[in-house]
Amino acid sequence: MSRARVETDRWIAFKSNFTIDSFYCRPGIEGAHEKGGVEGQIGYFRRNHFTPVPEVESLAELNELVEQWDRHDGRRRIGSRARTIDEYFEDERPLLMPLSEERFETGQVFTPRGDRYSQITIRTNRYSVPVRLIGKRVRVMLHASHLVVYDKNVEVARHERLIAKSSCRLDLDHYLEALIRKPGAFPGATALEQARSAGKFTPVHNAWWTAAVRAHGDTEGTRALIEVLLGRHIAHEHLIAGLATALRAGALTADAVALEARKAAQIEDEPAADIPLPQSAAGSGSATVTFLHVWKLHHLPPDTRPLPSVTPYDQLLRRRRISGGDHQEGEAQ
Repeated sequence: MSRARVETDRWIAFKSNFTIDSFYCRPGIEGAHEKGGVEGQIGYFRRNHFTPVPEVESLAELNELVEQWDRHDGRRRIGSRARTIDEYFEDERPLLMPLSEERFETGQVFTPRGDRYSQITIRTNRYSVPVRLIGKRVRVMLHASHLVVYDKNVEVARHERLIAKSSCRLDLDHYLEALIRKPGAFPGATALEQARSAGKFTPVHNAWWTAAVRAHGDTEGTRALIEVLLGRHIAHEHLIAGLATALRAGALTADAVALEARKAAQIEDEPAADIPLPQSAAGSGSATVTFLHVWKLHHLPPDTRPLPSVTPYDQLLRRRRISGGDHQEGEAQ
């Protein structure tokens, strides 16, 4: 087989990015002696660190373990050699070429089109995208543990990669613009069930939703919850805090939750900038919700301007009375 047919386009791009000149060992028994040391050390690493197979939560955790093992192995000697692996590497380091400043993209590119369910298909698995991308073609970068979806070079979705075939991963956030028009579809949505399983839709969400439905009815209560979830600029932990405070105070509107979430974020960033509570609520354990105009007043800078004076207007009033008196005397004469 010729060298040109062995090298794929991705391999050629990789070599160009790192200025690598490749050469190939002879196949079979004829080339078995050419890289025995490399293969032997790979076997050593596998037997000592991957037997038994390590149990990890993610690929990132496994990579961190491999780095630790690699640093540990750098302090050992191979066979009867006098120096460690790290010491030999220090001799080679000045001879190595610098790494490329540009990051080489190792992901595989796909260009699927969003279907009518606001989903794209990548290798038999389906992933959600924002509803505005229905019928539009997007660019997907598939990595070992996740995939990223781009619309005109702007990231619009990121999913953990599915391993099993014919599976589906949906993000509730991608469907909110459609669900707010049809809130009746929200309770039975598959995306909602996946959000619950992933811990993104918490018991606090559910409790506030139940209270809102009880106060406003099924349709309007569910729509209020969707309006809360549409606050994408609010961090998840601050939104949870806002929901909890609003629920305790009986404030069952999206605006109240957004305000309490902003207060929670500000308290986290500036612990000394707490809003003083009314005396009735300061000593009790009940929650309170501050009105928006009160919240704004407490966060205005101090006003150092002098109090306004109406003295110039009083002078005008006296002048008017005097001129009026002269006019009356003239009429009497």
